Amino acid sequence: MREILIIGAGKSTSVLINYLLIQADSEDLFLRIGDLDIENARKACNNHEKCEAFELDVFNAESREPAIKKADIIISMLPARFHIEVAKDCLKFGKNMVTASYISDEMKALDEEVKSKGLVFMNEIGVDPGIDHMSAMQVIDRIRDKGGKMLLFESFTGGLVAPESDNNLWNYKFTWNPRNVVVAGQGGVAEFIQEGKYKYIPYHRLFRRTEFLEIEGHGRFEGYANRNSLKYQSIYGLENALTLYRGTIRKVGFSRAWNMFVQLGMTDDSFEMKNSEEMSYRDFINSFLPYSPSDSVELKVRHNLKIDQDDIMWDKLIELDLFNPNKKIGIKNATPAQALQKILMDKWSLSHDDKDMIVMYHKFGYELNGDKFQIDSTMVSIGEDQSKTAMAKTVGLPVAMATIMILNGEIKTPGVQLPIRKEVYEPILSKLEEQGIIFKEKETEYLGYNPFGEVGN
Repeated sequence: MREILIIGAGKSTSVLINYLLIQADSEDLFLRIGDLDIENARKACNNHEKCEAFELDVFNAESREPAIKKADIIISMLPARFHIEVAKDCLKFGKNMVTASYISDEMKALDEEVKSKGLVFMNEIGVDPGIDHMSAMQVIDRIRDKGGKMLLFESFTGGLVAPESDNNLWNYKFTWNPRNVVVAGQGGVAEFIQEGKYKYIPYHRLFRRTEFLEIEGHGRFEGYANRNSLKYQSIYGLENALTLYRGTIRKVGFSRAWNMFVQLGMTDDSFEMKNSEEMSYRDFINSFLPYSPSDSVELKVRHNLKIDQDDIMWDKLIELDLFNPNKKIGIKNATPAQALQKILMDKWSLSHDDKDMIVMYHKFGYELNGDKFQIDSTMVSIGEDQSKTAMAKTVGLPVAMATIMILNGEIKTPGVQLPIRKEVYEPILSKLEEQGIIFKEKETEYLGYNPFGEVGN
């Protein structure tokens, strides 16, 4: 029996574990689920005879090393910064490894040693990153295989609330790590290329420079730029493309509203606030406003953000109960970002009956035999319930599929890698279609960024 060790039993692992347990008999699998909270691991196993739960502390070598040494392959579902602890042991004991996270500099530095030992360290095999890579490369390779030249590539992904559960003015709820939402876009300028021109968006302008996207059957969305578009030039082989732009999807109007928090400084994570434990929500927002002996907090917010009386932005702030003098932040030495996250979690946490939604949109522009063409490719996945969320499904399924393929020797190219080769993406995308994760492609007129043939800057 082949043993799979899964480290971390968070909410994103439910579909992953269920898929592997369904395959347990046919693939001769046994799962060991290790988590710092053994109750999380037991819940994940759900008393299945092919699953064992145990306590695992990834920072304790005596806890971590025997578990890794015993397994045939390791799946790390820990926060990204902790994967390196697992990776070093996988090297030490000659074990293959799978994660859904971006390849860190520390992980990348292990590449030569991983190759020398003939091991596969598959990363970025979730949804974003993951399904975005695979679905993009499938179309890009198809274009190249028939002699086409890539001119444009845009890619947007968003974790959103499903339409039937969308019942607030922000058209948004947390479907993933709330902290990542609050600090999104910080730590560097957004860099991308449009029509051969390098473009840069600093953080304080990020949420006011959005693109509009139409997804058939689901309406209009907006996208704001990710920080790291340019690194995909080499990854996807798009060094000569005129446009390369990756971003995050939200419902229209979210970015303009979120920008209010950015302009006030409420998303800052670089300093701690005094007496934050006892600070009320009203005190919190007032701490970013100028002192006035006469004006109310509400009036100061309106004035500083230039919000008119009939502006929907005001209603969005009211809906969050930001001016409540009785609700407390309740976090000692909180950064503004941590305090804001607490306030938003009051209103944006998914309720028991809520469903989430993953939306992905790719645009491919290319030249073939002197003519220009465009393909729009979209994927929408809606969750079933709070266990089988769209996020858990789109993260967990490709991780599980890649794990079995590595065990079966179907993925054998060694190294620290992401899923951009045909031997990886073709079978996984095919299996995902069987699970209802399907991309719809539409050929349309190529417009680029100069639809009227004007000289662009």
